[in-house]
Amino acid sequence: MDLQQRTRRFGAFVILCAVLMRLLADGVPRKLLQWVTAEEQLPFLIYLETGRNVRFSDSSEGFLGFFRESPAPWTEERPRFAAEDAENLQIHNSSRLRPDPEELLLRPLEWDLTGAGPTVLILHTHATESYTKAGEAYAESSAYRTLDEGYNMLSIGDVVTEMLEKGGISVLHDRQLHDYPSYNGSYVHARHTISELLQENPTVQLVLDLHRDAAAEGNDQLRTEAVVEGAPSAQLMFVVGTDASGLPHGGWKDNLALALKLQIQLERQAPGITRPVNLRTQRFNQDLSPGALIVEVGATGNTRQEALTAAQQLAEAVLALAHGAQIQ
Repeated sequence: MDLQQRTRRFGAFVILCAVLMRLLADGVPRKLLQWVTAEEQLPFLIYLETGRNVRFSDSSEGFLGFFRESPAPWTEERPRFAAEDAENLQIHNSSRLRPDPEELLLRPLEWDLTGAGPTVLILHTHATESYTKAGEAYAESSAYRTLDEGYNMLSIGDVVTEMLEKGGISVLHDRQLHDYPSYNGSYVHARHTISELLQENPTVQLVLDLHRDAAAEGNDQLRTEAVVEGAPSAQLMFVVGTDASGLPHGGWKDNLALALKLQIQLERQAPGITRPVNLRTQRFNQDLSPGALIVEVGATGNTRQEALTAAQQLAEAVLALAHGAQIQ
């Protein structure tokens, strides 16, 4: 290294020492440390380290808009119904009666399904009904019927029961085969069962009789069609009995009011999932309890998976209405 290079390096060293001494004299390291550790710089440093945009505020009002360490549980607001909702109701009326759909839709629900004891009874007057096979291997007792609980209506009831219980509702799921070995007299057998269970469980406020609809044109079985979050689904249909046959059934309008609310709620969840409410002359054992409905979950042409998708929507709709009387 020649003299000129050594002179330059020495000069640079002297300048660096002078700068360092000047900084120490001004207390820069202390100021730098204070700046780095200042509370207002924490979001910037967190961003450099994690990439997260975190903001802090001394007031809870300012804090809520940006960040929460543990957000409060989210609770869905209870569904409300208005007069204009009645315009979207669909009813197939074969009873010769003329109820006012708007008045019934706006009628408050006087129940609380979240109370102690079983508040929901699920049964199947036609428990052995099954669906079009889609690769499943199970034995049929007759066409579109099986004793296999994994594929008949008991499996549909199990899904609804599980979802309701996860939502805090106590459910009694009756597993009797009222339509086997004889299909004739199914409703008579079911009537005895419902009467006994209601007597043993006076807390029950909702009775759902889950069926699978049956209709065919030639060799073609009825297939109901809906779409839920992009997936194929069966449709749901509520069957409501009345006193039009001359047999006593004073609570049929309350049952119809419930069916109409569920129809609107289901259409809000999954447009197109419901068929028109079927208002009938017969009672179908619905005179035994308030809040009693037949629910046709799909039809013979549907697959079990399509029926399960629809059943899940049914459970969600019941949960949406499960917290007491509706406030208009």
